[in-house]
Amino acid sequence: MRNLTALLVLVGILWLGGSSLAAEVSMQKHTAEEIKSVCDKVGGRFSQDVGGYGCGTNCQGGPGTDCIVNCKTGQVCFAQTIGSKRPKTLLNALQAQAR
Repeated sequence: MRNLTALLVLVGILWLGGSSLAAEVSMQKHTAEEIKSVCDKVGGRFSQDVGGYGCGTNCQGGPGTDCIVNCKTGQVCFAQTIGSKRPKTLLNALQAQAR
């Protein structure tokens, strides 16, 4: 019974805190070239296929999935970031802010 209670508490904490762990922000349209340029600058990994393009970083200057920008061809882009940051630029979306 104690294990079940602990599991339910953990699930509740993760569920309630989930909104502070990740954020998805709608951004303006960006071309594949714009995304690739910023991605190269921050050390991320750029990918592209017929449906769209994007970049993923570890938010610290390397490839990863902690900070990503994804764009469907011809549509607005979305940034997904760890924490509650609300990036307004590609650079802010793909790298951690200096403290």
